[in-house]
Amino acid sequence: MLDHLGFAVADFPASRAFYAAAFAPLGMSVHSEGEGWVMFGPAGRPLLWIGGRDIAGPPPGHIHYAFVAADHAAVDAFHAAALAAGGRDNGAPGIRAQYHPNYYAAFVIDPDGHNIEAVCHAPGAAEDQT
Repeated sequence: MLDHLGFAVADFPASRAFYAAAFAPLGMSVHSEGEGWVMFGPAGRPLLWIGGRDIAGPPPGHIHYAFVAADHAAVDAFHAAALAAGGRDNGAPGIRAQYHPNYYAAFVIDPDGHNIEAVCHAPGAAEDQT
């Protein structure tokens, strides 16, 4: 079971702003923070920790991670918020039937090149099924 994920980022202020904006539609916000580090998660549950290189060492290679979205609208909002915060599109919101018929996801590249995904496994609107 995953407790939390943490990694170093190249530009802490830029990454902090990016994640704060991208995670808001998923119900995640700053849980706690200190000098050069921050933890994000839903209320009462720290899930993702990021820190500057001086705190956490050199950044790792690119990683992929997915966060659960409550519904398809939250996936859409995550994608829009992440792009507005400076992320790069890596897959617009939509059904990924190769995984399963209800796999609705969006993918964005963060400021350090990590592939972030928001995914909802619940059936959605009829237009999502096409």
